[in-house]
Amino acid sequence: MVSDSPAIYPSLKGRTAFITGGGSGIGASLVEAFCQQGAQVCFVDVLAKEALALCDKIEGETNARPMFIECDLRDITALQAAIESARQTLGSISILINNAADDSRINVDDVTPESWDDQMAVNLRPAFFAAQAVHQQMRELGYGSIINFGSVCWAMKQGQMQAYAASKAAMVGLTRSLAKDLGADGIRVNTLVPGWVMTDRQLQSYVDKETEQWVAQSQCIKQRLLPEHVAELALFLASDNSRMITAQDFVVDGGLI
Repeated sequence: MVSDSPAIYPSLKGRTAFITGGGSGIGASLVEAFCQQGAQVCFVDVLAKEALALCDKIEGETNARPMFIECDLRDITALQAAIESARQTLGSISILINNAADDSRINVDDVTPESWDDQMAVNLRPAFFAAQAVHQQMRELGYGSIINFGSVCWAMKQGQMQAYAASKAAMVGLTRSLAKDLGADGIRVNTLVPGWVMTDRQLQSYVDKETEQWVAQSQCIKQRLLPEHVAELALFLASDNSRMITAQDFVVDGGLI
C-alpha cells in the first residue's frame, strides 16, 4: 500500500524540475510527486492528449499547473529548445529526470538497423544531450541532481528487448561518467532502476495472468510494484537529503532480481 503521508522534502520547494516522458506511467507519477512537493515542473512527451489531461488533474488537486511541451526526443534540437523554454519560463533547472523510454518487444530476427537506431534515439541518446543542456544552468546554481532511468530487464536476461536492454545497461555507464565530469560543479548523477512496474501500458500490453503470477512469485515483497513507489525514491535523490550520493544505482523492484 502506498503511504497516505508521503515524505516532504523542503529543499524541493520552488526548484525547477525537467522530466522526460512525463505524460503517462512512471513519468506521470513523477510529475505529480514533484508538483506535490512544490517544485516547478516542466515535462515533455509525445502523448499530448494524456499530458494535457494530467496537467488538468494536477491543477485541480494542487492549484499548480505543470508546464508541458510536446516533444519527440528523437529530435535533439527540439529537446534542447524545450529545456531552454523551461529555463526562461520557470528558472534554471536544478533537477533533470531522464525517464522517457520505449520498451517495445521485437523478435531477434526482426531487428533492423533502423529499429535498433530508433530505440537508441529514444532510450539513450536524449539522456546525454539533456544532461549536456542543463549542465550550464546547474553549474551556475552550484548544485543539481540528474536521475537517469535504468531497468532490471538486462539483469533478468529478458528476451525480445535487445536494444532496450543494451541502452538501459549503457545508462549505468553514462551515469558514472557524467557523475565524474559534473561532480566538481556540485552536480550529482544517479541511476534509478525500476523493476516490473505495473503501469497501464504494461498491464494492457505485456502482463497477462501468468506473467503477473510469475512476477509476484519472483518478488520478495508480494505486492504490485506501482509508479508511486519509483517516484518516492526519485524525490529523495533529487533532494538535498541525498547531497553526498552520486554515481550510484538504486533498484526499486520489490526484490525481483
